[in-house]
Order: sequence, then structure tokens, then C-alpha cells
Amino acid sequence: MALPVLDETRIRQALLLLAAVSLLIGVFMAIAPGTFVDDVAPFGAGADSHFLRDLATYQLAVGAALLFSIRRVSWRIPVLFLALLQGVLHTINHLIDIGDTDPSWLGPFDFVSLLLLTVITGWVLGGAARLAR
Repeated sequence: MALPVLDETRIRQALLLLAAVSLLIGVFMAIAPGTFVDDVAPFGAGADSHFLRDLATYQLAVGAALLFSIRRVSWRIPVLFLALLQGVLHTINHLIDIGDTDPSWLGPFDFVSLLLLTVITGWVLGGAARLAR
């Protein structure tokens, strides 16, 4: 099944959705790193709050860049490429550690969620590249 071709309106909506996801995750990680680890990423022992807030700054920066790219068309391809590359690497990392969560169902759930988000990011990148031509 092929994904539908994106027009300008749908690309803007998708960028808003991707930005919101990244910003919400970043805010969650920054405000409640321990809860984030307990509820979303229970891989191994306890949370290093400083390190999680460092990671949150990356999520927030990508989310802000995605948000700005809604109006700044020239930003779209580079920002989406970065988000796609990070998504691929993040998804691979979760695949490697898929069996290391407690509860055990969360590893596969996180992996599938990240894979879906990565596919959507690639789809939006493809649509933005097609419109840029």
C-alpha cells in the first residue's frame, strides 16, 4: 500500500504534528526525567536526571526547528533529514534493547511507535522534496 502524495497543506499539518510530538517528549523529559524513565523508557537501572534533560534539549531543538520549518520552506528538507536520521538511529537502538524493558511489553511498543514515527518523518521528507522540485 502506497502512502498518499502530500500537498502543501498536508505537509504543514504533518510538520506541526511531528513538532508537537518532539516538543511534548522534550518537555516531559525535562520536567519529569524520573517519570519518563519509569513510564516510557524503563531500560535498566534508574534515571540520570541531568543526562535526560540533556537529551530533552535535543528533542526541544528538533521540535522547534520542525515548527519553524512550517513557514520557512527552505528549512524543511534539512530539518526533516536530521529528524529522519535521528529516528532511524533511535529505532535501531530500541530494536537492540527491545527485550530489556520492565514491563516487557513496553520494549516492542516503544520500537513500533518509533518505527511508525520514523516512517511518517520519511514520508513527509519525501513530500517536501517533491514539492521543492
